[in-house]
Amino acid sequence: VQLVESGGGLVQPGGSLNLSCVASESVFKGYPMAWYRQAPGKQRDLVAMTSPSSSTYYIDSVKGRFTTSRDNAKYTAYLQMNSLKPEDTAVYYCNRAYSEVAWGQGTQVTVSS
Repeated sequence: VQLVESGGGLVQPGGSLNLSCVASESVFKGYPMAWYRQAPGKQRDLVAMTSPSSSTYYIDSVKGRFTTSRDNAKYTAYLQMNSLKPEDTAVYYCNRAYSEVAWGQGTQVTVSS
C-alpha cells in the first residue's frame, strides 16, 4: 500500500478537521504532493498541493481555510481544514501532483448540521 489517508469524519459547519496521508518513500520523496476530493456524482478535483520545499498552492474556494503541509522525514502530508462548509463534503485523497500513482482508499469528510 503506497498511500493511506486518515482523519476524516462528520463535523458541523464551521468546524475543523486535520487529514493525514502517509506515503511510501518512493511515492513521497522528492515529489510534490497534492490533496484531491471527490463529491458524490462528481469528478475528483485538485484541492491543494505542496512542493518538496513546502511551497503551496490552493484552489480559490479553500484559500484562507485550508492549510497543507508535509513532513519529509515521515513521508506524510497533512491538510488542516478550518471553517468547513457543507460544500466541502467529499472523499479526500492524496497523491503525487502531476505523476499520480495508484490511489488510496481516501477518507470521508462530511460537513453537516
